Amino acid sequence: MSSTLKSLRALATPARVRLLALLGESELTVGEMQEITSLGQSGISTHLGQLQEAGLVKSHRDGRHAHYRILYDRDQPTQALIELAIRSATELPESAADLMNLKRILDRRHHQELVYFNQVAGRFDRVYGPGRSWQAFGQLLLRVMPPLEVADLGSGEGLLSELLARRCKRVIAVDNSEKIVTFGKARAKKNGLTNLEFRHGDLQDPPLDDASVDLVILSQALHHAEDPARAIAGAFRILRPGSQFLALDLLRHKFSKAHELFGDRWLGFRESDLHHWMENAGFISVEISIVSREPDAPHFETLLVSADKPAK
Repeated sequence: MSSTLKSLRALATPARVRLLALLGESELTVGEMQEITSLGQSGISTHLGQLQEAGLVKSHRDGRHAHYRILYDRDQPTQALIELAIRSATELPESAADLMNLKRILDRRHHQELVYFNQVAGRFDRVYGPGRSWQAFGQLLLRVMPPLEVADLGSGEGLLSELLARRCKRVIAVDNSEKIVTFGKARAKKNGLTNLEFRHGDLQDPPLDDASVDLVILSQALHHAEDPARAIAGAFRILRPGSQFLALDLLRHKFSKAHELFGDRWLGFRESDLHHWMENAGFISVEISIVSREPDAPHFETLLVSADKPAK
């Protein structure tokens, strides 16, 4: 069979066109392609084998991982097919999400400080040192914070809000439970935190004025929202131009008992969905990274989402 016919057969499946289009942007591993496309690892390996057999991609090993890239050879007639396949990939319904996830993967390569942080965190509890504690580290890091006005949406009883209030100019904690808000107010008064205010309200439509705070935080709150995209848009509304959004939430998981045990509406989120909602709300410089993974089943993974509201 001629190389042209082999290439045509190799490109007859949308999944292989998706993979080829991604490799047209960057060299990738199977694991990275799986994370981007949500296709099964064995299926991706099979597709790559067929693309490689057709002379469209090549691979090389770097330690444990095989890295794949497009095999460019201007003297081969298959190059026109490769270019056509890459252009046609934009017509696939998964194209936008693939490119968004690819951007996140490439951004992560350039932000290795998170990897280093996880390594440091992993060592922290294994090696004893007199006086070392996460409490002490937390107090140190709080001193770095400027005097911001902060909205803690879906605050619960306000643990994070209390910590922030010890350094921030003003903290507004919002929760939809009247009992929790009452509890938080009493606790703030008892601790003399006059700059900590609790408000009863919905994090999807926070009871704050437009452009009134410097930082919005949603810490493990978004998966309780009825409409997460609306909650993100609400956060954008109350931020001042040039200010920052931060969120911690769960990566998409399959532990369905979380609905009953924890009252979760959503079983975490796909990174591509969060990225899409953030950009639709108007945020820029969106970064989403996995920052922790619980060692015990069901191994919940936590995402850190950061973004900026454009300056005027």
